[in-house]
Amino acid sequence: VQLVESGGGLVQAGGSLRLSCAASGSIFSISAMAWHRQLPGKQRELVAQIADGGSTRYADSVKGRFTISRDGAWNMVYLQLNSLKPEDTAVYYCNARIRETIAAATANYWGQGTQVTVSS
Repeated sequence: VQLVESGGGLVQAGGSLRLSCAASGSIFSISAMAWHRQLPGKQRELVAQIADGGSTRYADSVKGRFTISRDGAWNMVYLQLNSLKPEDTAVYYCNARIRETIAAATANYWGQGTQVTVSS
């Protein structure tokens, strides 16, 4: 199983970006998918999560600015980042809880990360 992120980059404060994450490989089912981020010198933190039923939750720092969505048919998850601030600068990681076969236990998978840099 692989998670591959794309869409990071350099943007000015107030701008927008859209991150994408594609899950591929041996996948029987995907439950929750999420985006985390790691700011320089800080621990990785949850940014947004979406369950297979569509319910979402967000970190307080991004509520009203970021939107997580999911395309279950294509095993994709997206993060729309609006009104970006310099403090959003971080490496953003895709995360998914995946069951590879009907008999397998659910496991946690991570992408390699994509850099988001917001200039002031």
